[in-house]
Amino acid sequence: MKVTINQKEFERIIDYNQIKKRIRLIGIQLNVAYEHQHPIFVGVLNGCFMFMADLMKQIHIACEVSFVKLSSYDGSARRDQVTELIGLDVDLEGRDIVIVEDIVDTGNSLKHTLDLVNKQNPASVAVCTLLLKPSAVTHTFDNIAYVGFEIDNAFVVGYGLDYRGLGRTLPDIYKEITS
Repeated sequence: MKVTINQKEFERIIDYNQIKKRIRLIGIQLNVAYEHQHPIFVGVLNGCFMFMADLMKQIHIACEVSFVKLSSYDGSARRDQVTELIGLDVDLEGRDIVIVEDIVDTGNSLKHTLDLVNKQNPASVAVCTLLLKPSAVTHTFDNIAYVGFEIDNAFVVGYGLDYRGLGRTLPDIYKEITS
């Protein structure tokens, strides 16, 4: 199946049923890992909103939820500069934190988020991402603990990810078709 967004063509690479199954498994892992803790899940907006909503439906332990909002794309082009649009509004000192990302691409946004979180001296920090592009990551991370899917270095939309504001509400994930 293909979709067109702003004159760019995309083909489906992950359907919603696959996403739901993977999220159920990640939820089980998180419930077990944090069974006797009270973690704070910090979602990185806007892209994480669908993943975070579905993931939190699978979490059955005591927890809190917060968000940050960052911008690191200009259309489909990555920027080195990360802009913080909404910052943290909770005290993370001594707490167990799970950062929830839609995608770890270059890692610039994740690095920015980790810097924000680590300034507050949390007890632990784990990263949960729906998508990981191993060949695109330019930073070293030792705390990416939960990964939905590893994908190649293509531009993707759907399930919260957008191209110039469009495509976020597609239930499946699509990659750009390049010539």
